Amino acid sequence: MKKDDMTIEKLFDTEKTTAKEYLAQYTYPWQALPHIGEMVKALGENLPEGEYEKRGEDIWVHRTASVAPTATLKGPLILEKDVEVRPGAFIRGNVLVGKGSVVGNSTELKNVIIFDSVQVPHYNYVGDSILGYKSHMGASSLTSNVKSDKTLVKVHCEDGDIETGLKKFGAVLGDYVEVGCGSVLNPGTVVGSHSNIYPLSSVRGCVNKNSIYKKDGVIVEKEER
Repeated sequence: MKKDDMTIEKLFDTEKTTAKEYLAQYTYPWQALPHIGEMVKALGENLPEGEYEKRGEDIWVHRTASVAPTATLKGPLILEKDVEVRPGAFIRGNVLVGKGSVVGNSTELKNVIIFDSVQVPHYNYVGDSILGYKSHMGASSLTSNVKSDKTLVKVHCEDGDIETGLKKFGAVLGDYVEVGCGSVLNPGTVVGSHSNIYPLSSVRGCVNKNSIYKKDGVIVEKEER
C-alpha cells in the first residue's frame, strides 16, 4: 500500500460516521487519534436531549442503545442509535461508537472512532484505532497499540515510512474489513477496505484494499466474482 492509498478519503466513506467533519481536518487517519476525546465532548454537548440520555460526566447514550448492566462506561463517550453493548464490556473513554454497532462481551475500547455498523463482538481489545464502516473483528482479535521498545510508531508503506509522532497507535481498518479470530494487529497496521485477515495472523505494516492476508509475506488480491 502506498502513502496515497492511506488517506482518510481512500480508506473510508465518511458519510458513515458522525465524526465526518472532525476527520475532514486531516489527511491520514492516525492524525485524528490525539484529539478524539475533545471531539466526543464537543459532539456530545450538541446532541438532542430528547434522543440521548446523559449518564454521568461526558457520557451520552442514545435512548435506543442497549447497554448490559455489567458493562463499564467511562467518558468522554457517545453510544449512538441502536448500539448494543454486551455484558462485561469495558469502554474506557475517548470513544465514539457509531449507529448499529456491537461492542461485545469482555471487549475493551479506548480512544477509538467506531464507524456505523461495526462489530467488535467477542473478547476484543481496540485501542488508539479507527474502524471503518461494517468492519468486523473476529473473536479474540485485538489491536496492539504500543511497540515493545516503546519507540514512536511508524507506518510502513511501499514508498517509504511515515513518522506518526505517536507512541500509541493501534490499527486502522478501512470499510468492510474482516479480521479473523485470534489475530493481532501490530502498532501502525493499516488495512485497506474490503480486505480479509486470516485467523491467527500477526499483521505488521499495511494491507492493500481488496486483499486476503494469509500470513506474513503472503497477501493475495481477491478474485472478482
